[in-house]
Amino acid sequence: MTVTETDSELPVIELVHPMPGFPDLHKFALVQLDDAGRLSSLTSLEQPDLRFLVAPPAPFFPDYEPEVDDEVASELGIVEVEDVLLLVVLNAGRSLAETTANLAAPVLVNTVTRRAAQVILDRPGLPVAAPLIA
Repeated sequence: MTVTETDSELPVIELVHPMPGFPDLHKFALVQLDDAGRLSSLTSLEQPDLRFLVAPPAPFFPDYEPEVDDEVASELGIVEVEDVLLLVVLNAGRSLAETTANLAAPVLVNTVTRRAAQVILDRPGLPVAAPLIA
């Protein structure tokens, strides 16, 4: 579901709930930033200078398997787990070693409907700033 910047049509993601702090922004383009598909951005279509760096967690946190409740799955129209793209929001540091990921609030994207939400997980102890490199 990610694309390269040379593709003419970027996948438009609609957030069913806006990201915290950005109540009026609902439409984002998912843009792949590297050839390996490990880094993408969610770029606002309503405020193009705003983007969130995101990445699939598996390459960095292989044991990370968040659980979401049925209400979230229903809101996003998720029927099959295979239709979910799981992303974590990154806080970019000066280097990869200083970059962190928010594991407490991943972004779930339904790859069929392209509806998405940042979900605040009900699991105490999940870090909001987990180092990408141990």
